[in-house]
Amino acid sequence: FCRVDPYGFERPEDFDYASYEAFFSRYLVVLTRRAIKWSKLLKGNNSIQKSLKVKRYIRKGIPNEHRALVWMIVSGAQTNMEQNPGYYHRLLEGEKNAKLLEAIRTDMNRTFPDNVKFRKTADPCLQHALYNVLVAYGHHNKAVGYCQGMNFIAGYLILITKNEEESFWLLDALIGRILPDYYSPAMLGLKTDQEVLGELVKMKVPAVAELMERHGVMWTLVVSRWFICLFIDILPVETVLRIWDCLFYEGSKIIFRVALTLIKQNQAFILEATNFPDICDKFKQITKGTLVTECHSFMQKIFTDPGSLSMATINKLRETCREKLLSQG
Repeated sequence: FCRVDPYGFERPEDFDYASYEAFFSRYLVVLTRRAIKWSKLLKGNNSIQKSLKVKRYIRKGIPNEHRALVWMIVSGAQTNMEQNPGYYHRLLEGEKNAKLLEAIRTDMNRTFPDNVKFRKTADPCLQHALYNVLVAYGHHNKAVGYCQGMNFIAGYLILITKNEEESFWLLDALIGRILPDYYSPAMLGLKTDQEVLGELVKMKVPAVAELMERHGVMWTLVVSRWFICLFIDILPVETVLRIWDCLFYEGSKIIFRVALTLIKQNQAFILEATNFPDICDKFKQITKGTLVTECHSFMQKIFTDPGSLSMATINKLRETCREKLLSQG
């Protein structure tokens, strides 16, 4: 058995190889079939127009060999990169903010200690690429600078693209466009979206919302890392990548679909909780097990389980939740 997965992450001591092998042998068949379809779709010309067909393809998963390219195209990162040639390198060569560099340096060794490619002994050591991407981004978007959580996201992008400049533009797509205001110093967008999730749970899984309220558990306690890390280190790698496939194409509502599915699928289990610490513990446990390992069936569930979820609904909830937060502030 391989102790290290294809992305360089060491598997935990209690990793269930048997059920993973069983899942993966089935999933491999799916991946092979998808790869053939994607190759036909891309036909070597590396361009895709947004369409229902492409959306369907993306929901069924992008094969790893095409993933970086497809993310670049559908997120708008490719266009931005082409319109700003040399910009990334100019950022790295320009004047630097010492405080920013210090903050980024501090987090370097904390980024994926369980990934062999990020170790100082690795060759190449991805810490250098990660450092560059974060430094460039901090100088590109001074309002954000550097916030904890960004290191994990940039790290994942580097693992997939194997390219600093592409990782930089994808990070820009996520932070600048796809996720509203998650990483600004006040993190207003992040706090807003946690409240939005609370409202959606009231609508879609009322018994869980009621339990949370009864025991005074704030949503931010149990889901903030889901939002900040976009499920990195919370769900299995393959599953996170499948979620990101959709996130780059369909935007931030995907995060709500995933969160609602996790809660809805585990409703009975969560409702067994009888006190505050118990609830927090249940929320840790629902992100493990076959539901989330079987990424293909899990992704089908996120589009059926929560029912309809329009961007209009989310934006309306965002407005009211943001106003409420600002008035409390």
